[in-house]
Amino acid sequence: MGSRENQEKTMTGTTESHLAELHTQAAYAHAAAAHVHSTGDHASAQELARKALGYSVEALKHTEEIAQKAPQTMKV
Repeated sequence: MGSRENQEKTMTGTTESHLAELHTQAAYAHAAAAHVHSTGDHASAQELARKALGYSVEALKHTEEIAQKAPQTMKV
């Protein structure tokens, strides 16, 4: 029974990995946009910034969905 309780209080490894990947993609896209912007290629920087925003919004959406499903005792 203790194992079942623990499973209910934590995200699955797959969900965790997916969210981590989304956050990582957003971070890399933001860093790439900043670098490209510093080289003067503003059009490419803008496109990378759009991608970064998309990854960030998707990660936030999934994170909020998980938070809504979390038991009240786990919410801060």
